[in-house]
Amino acid sequence: MYQMIALDMDGTLLNEKKEITPGNMKAIEEAVQQGKYVVLNTGRCLSELVRYLDIIPGLRFVNSVSGALVYDLQKKQAIYQQAMEPELICQLFEFAREEDAMPQILSEKSYVKRAHYEIMEQFQIAHFKPIYSYAATKLEDFEAEYRKNPFPVEKFNIYHRTVESREVTKRKIMMAGLPVEMAYAEFTSLEITACGVDKGVGLQKLSEHLGLSMEDVIVVGDSDNDIGALKVAGLAVAMGNAKGGIKRLADVQVVDCEHDGCAEAIYKYLLAE
Repeated sequence: MYQMIALDMDGTLLNEKKEITPGNMKAIEEAVQQGKYVVLNTGRCLSELVRYLDIIPGLRFVNSVSGALVYDLQKKQAIYQQAMEPELICQLFEFAREEDAMPQILSEKSYVKRAHYEIMEQFQIAHFKPIYSYAATKLEDFEAEYRKNPFPVEKFNIYHRTVESREVTKRKIMMAGLPVEMAYAEFTSLEITACGVDKGVGLQKLSEHLGLSMEDVIVVGDSDNDIGALKVAGLAVAMGNAKGGIKRLADVQVVDCEHDGCAEAIYKYLLAE
């Protein structure tokens, strides 16, 4: 019997309006009442989750920034954390600048350049602008300010203007031999974490912390950055709106994010007799 369900956020738990539907909320509440763990398994950082943390019943653990920060909300402390060093981050800034792309730093907080925030639609992420309006720290000269006051970073996103530009950046990173993991998300973004870190690693660390096996864990996702978690799950569940490759990788499929796919996964698999 499964003990945990790990839910991706965008395109999975959240609908196109970035809302959690009443049906999904009710299913989560019932799962928690029955002693199950419901975990947010997301590429977002903590500051981008604040509007959801207080409304999700019984939520305690978050596998955030694509597995680089596993956090206990009750104790307000990290269970697992893996960051990239400033020297590497400075190289990534250079690659982003060469492609006239939009970089973003995610640790517990989110940081972007103010000028890029103003034109997010040019990087195919206009739908995230309402979130960035309250969750992102906007800096006038982002790269210069980071170089002046560097710090380790859990995840570095690069939002490109085109898919072709993203491929150029990916090739440059590979040719430079940087010790990182790369995953596609959204339309033109490249998500970058430390070597050996992805959502699956974060879930494994959390499972160990709770004394669970990954066989006890259900993972629900829709996009390429969910692959690591889906591969190690006891049950891999693809959303109805998931990419074709994700559907082929998954063990089962539920309805899309507009029609309570997460609730279906909870009732059909997590709470099954």
